[in-house]
Amino acid sequence: MASPIPTLKGRALRLLSNREHSHRELTEKLKPHACSEQELTSLLQWLSEKGFINEQRVLDSLIYRRAPKWGYARVAQELRQKGLCEEAVLVALGDLRQTEADRAWAVWCKKFSRAPPSPQERSRQMRFLLSRGFDASAVSAVLKRAAIERNIQAHDD
Repeated sequence: MASPIPTLKGRALRLLSNREHSHRELTEKLKPHACSEQELTSLLQWLSEKGFINEQRVLDSLIYRRAPKWGYARVAQELRQKGLCEEAVLVALGDLRQTEADRAWAVWCKKFSRAPPSPQERSRQMRFLLSRGFDASAVSAVLKRAAIERNIQAHDD
């Protein structure tokens, strides 16, 4: 027996049950399934009125999920791709700049655990952190800290 084709509202609620979606994301995902532009617009309006679409929850959710692993630039890029208000994005990202070096250090420790012994390895570690969206000053601070800790451990041995 074939499963019934879900309604537009059913599709929207299924998407929202998995994670928070912005208005723009839902529009893009539901547009191919809508019979008319008016149907989609009224559904999105209803979802917003009922509190199913909440831009602040989208911001908070994404920052909570991504900030421990990604740098400011990468988180900001993903938030902007979701079509969120630029002002709200900047406010939400305010604290990330302050913790950039500490978060980069945590990511580095999880991946590498020791200072690079060669210039090639140092470059590889730098590229890794930069690809995660951490800024150059945070990456530099992490590698300096790693070198200092390596020297301290060498003196303790």
